[in-house]
Amino acid sequence: MTQFDPHHPSQAHGDTSPSSDLSSPPSSRRTSAASRVRRVLLGAAAAAAGVLVWQVGAYAFGGAEAAVVIAAPKVDEPVTGARTETAVFAGGCFWGVQGVFQHVKGVTKAVSGYAGGAAKTADYETVSGGATGHAESVEVTFDPQQVSYGKLLQIYFSVAHNPTELNRQGPDSGTQYRSAVFPMNEAQRSVATAYIAQLDASHAYSKPIVTKVEKYTGFYAAETYHQDFLTEHPTYPYIVINDLPKVNDLKRLFPSLYRDTPVLVKTASK
Repeated sequence: MTQFDPHHPSQAHGDTSPSSDLSSPPSSRRTSAASRVRRVLLGAAAAAAGVLVWQVGAYAFGGAEAAVVIAAPKVDEPVTGARTETAVFAGGCFWGVQGVFQHVKGVTKAVSGYAGGAAKTADYETVSGGATGHAESVEVTFDPQQVSYGKLLQIYFSVAHNPTELNRQGPDSGTQYRSAVFPMNEAQRSVATAYIAQLDASHAYSKPIVTKVEKYTGFYAAETYHQDFLTEHPTYPYIVINDLPKVNDLKRLFPSLYRDTPVLVKTASK
């Protein structure tokens, strides 16, 4: 992410969602001189040309990643009597990834956050610098009796993101937007590793998969204003262009697993 983050709510002039939310932590706003100058210049342009035009222009250089029809994993976790399990996926901006998994039957909670780095650097401003080791990630809690880890991986690779983009996803670039899976145990690691090999061997994509199976060292929930962002701000230009098509693809490609009503962080926490 560059110094000016076009999809950070606090920098999108004219947006009345998180940018004006007094509950947003002060640390979520850029404080560098460079970013302040760029915000002023872009804000002036927005005032002159119209906020909506500016926002669409800022986001339109990206666009939704096209979904890919892929086979289910040949190897999946063994069936046990467990009713709850956790998985962590990174695939670009967590708004869209969270939004997809919140619409999957069997998922009981999907939280946006950071994985791959240390606790002390797990905040949006620091992670956006690209040097923390963190990736914007989503922690998915699910009922393996309803949806398996392998099926979540299929959705992740097919709908939630493009696994062939290295250190970027759509309009966002930087290692914090990398494609990565953080297995919680050896069973998940085996399934993820085997599935990547399966997809590569089948040439399901026109380019090689760059997704890394990384060591899980902890997950840190993102700031409150990032949670449930897709559902709460469906007309936000970045969401309209990059993320709502992913939810539609989930419904189209996985109709038996799609749920109309998303399971939200605020609801699941009650």
